[in-house]
Amino acid sequence: MKKLIDQIMRFGIVGVLAFFIDYGVMVALTELFGVYYLLSACISFTVSVIFNYVCSMKFVFTRREDISRAREFVTFVLLSIIGLMINEVMMWLGVSVLGIFYMVTKIFATAVVMVWNFVSRKIWLEKKER
Repeated sequence: MKKLIDQIMRFGIVGVLAFFIDYGVMVALTELFGVYYLLSACISFTVSVIFNYVCSMKFVFTRREDISRAREFVTFVLLSIIGLMINEVMMWLGVSVLGIFYMVTKIFATAVVMVWNFVSRKIWLEKKER
């Protein structure tokens, strides 16, 4: 249990840093460059995924030896694409359907996607303990 709590803490630190990258890029693109909020959310999410992959696989999860790094990255990206779809649907629902400001909606969307990311990466990317 202690190991899981430590892992969740490391995941949280990486996640907070990735969130600031994601949120900062989204706000900069939308507010400074006039990019449509759904496009800026997609771009910022993609940028943060690259950072998240590097840090997650180095500091959070124990790499599996039975898959190549290329397969690991593809799996990470596919799981992240599902996370992106969850993010985009929540952004659209929050902003366009419910009328919630996009910056507020992003915080809630990020919380849901973080849970998806941790659980899915733990299942499909982490080395199983024997």
